[in-house]
Amino acid sequence: MSYNNRRSRSRSRDREDSYYSAPRSHHSAPKPIVNTALTSILAAQQAAQDKINRELFVGNTPPGTSEMLLLQFLNGAMRRINLCAPNASPILQCRVNQKFAFVECASIEEANTVLNLNGIPFLGSCLKVSRPSKYTGPVVRSKTWQELTGQALPSGITDPAEEKLHRELFIGNTTPEMTADMLTDFLGKAMEQVGLTTSPGNPIKTCRVSGKFAFVELRSQQEAANSLNLNNIPYLGATLRVGRPSKYTGPETPHGNWEDILAKFMAGELTLPA
Repeated sequence: MSYNNRRSRSRSRDREDSYYSAPRSHHSAPKPIVNTALTSILAAQQAAQDKINRELFVGNTPPGTSEMLLLQFLNGAMRRINLCAPNASPILQCRVNQKFAFVECASIEEANTVLNLNGIPFLGSCLKVSRPSKYTGPVVRSKTWQELTGQALPSGITDPAEEKLHRELFIGNTTPEMTADMLTDFLGKAMEQVGLTTSPGNPIKTCRVSGKFAFVELRSQQEAANSLNLNNIPYLGATLRVGRPSKYTGPETPHGNWEDILAKFMAGELTLPA
C-alpha cells in the first residue's frame, strides 16, 4: 500500500470521527408568526360592536332640532333626576336626522341608564329612546320617564307608540292570496262606500300581512274606531275578522258588524259617533 493511500484513509477516518464526536446542534421550532392583519380586523370589529352597544335611538324629534340642543337637554335631564353625577355628561355626541337622532354614550352601563329617558317631553313631542336595530345584546329592563318621575304627559302631548296603537287594527282570517295592497284597497273602498271615513281618500296608511292575519294602520283614531264596523266583511271567499290588537288597552269602542252597517247605510239610518 502506498503512502498516499494510507494518508487518504487516515483523513477519511478523522472526518468520520469528527462527525460522530462533534455535538450536534438542535434547531428550535419556528416561532409562531403573529398575524397582525387578523388582529387589526378583530380589534376593529370589537370597536364597532362596542360603539353599537353604546348607541341609542331617539325617535319623534321635532323638525329643526339641533344636535347641541338635544345633547344638552338629555344630559341635563340625566343630572336633574340623579341618573348620573351632578357634573357628568353620559352622552358624548348626537347625530340628528329629520325625525330621529342617534346618541352615543360614554359606556354601555350609561347607555342602559339613558334608556330611562324614554317618553320624556321635548318641545311639544314625546321622545322615544330605545336601542338601535343593529343592537344584538341582552335586553335591559328600564322605566319610562313618566314611571321614573311620576309625572304625567303635559296637555297636548301624546305618547307616539300609544297613539299609533289606537290607530291600528287586527285583521284576522286572511288567506295567502290576499296581499297588503289588495287589503288596503278593498277595506279602504268599503269604508268610503258606507261613509266610515272622515275625509276624502283611502284612510288606511299601511298594511302588514303575516300568514292568516294582518295589521292595518289608519290615519286617525276616529277612522280606526269606525272601521271596527267592517267586522265579518266577506272577501275572496273568507269572512274577515276586524278588531283591536291584543296590545290595545284603551276604552272599548261600541260598533256593529258589516251586515248591520251595510243595511243601515242602505236604509239611510247609519249614524256614527262624532
